[in-house]
Amino acid sequence: MARYRGPACRICRREGLKLFFKGSRCFSDKCSVERRAYAPGDAGQKKGKLSQYGVQLREKQKVRKLFGLLEAQFQNQFKVASKSKGITGEYLLQLLERRLDSICYKLGFAASRADARQIIRHRHIAVNDKTITIPSYNLNEGDVIQVREKSKTFDRIKFGQAFLKISGITNLA
Repeated sequence: MARYRGPACRICRREGLKLFFKGSRCFSDKCSVERRAYAPGDAGQKKGKLSQYGVQLREKQKVRKLFGLLEAQFQNQFKVASKSKGITGEYLLQLLERRLDSICYKLGFAASRADARQIIRHRHIAVNDKTITIPSYNLNEGDVIQVREKSKTFDRIKFGQAFLKISGITNLA
């Protein structure tokens, strides 16, 4: 599957805020958003007023980049969210937060979402006592997430003893 392999800090600068792709670097003085608070490229320092469409597009791209999704994945999630009852935008964010890589990042198993994806792909996480290797796996209410026994000694996993029982979709946000 394709994914963006370019400079991660460039995306943060494009969006104008820290997206914490680099983990601890984003908290230090080396963060490129703090060093250069303008967009990358030749036209980065020119500030123009965005149209309403431009504002919506930037917000969509920000969410898409934050969760590390491609356009097709994002569109599929949006289709599911638009078919549900309620506010589409809120349900879309709930769907994205229910992904296994997002939950592992929020629990502190990884320093970044990309790191969480790698931890999952390398078979370190189990859901309901089954090893899951799909970062986009959607969790349901009552699922139990834990680090596998063999993986509890790894330094990359901060809180190896922690586990979570999903108790409701609204509590994940």
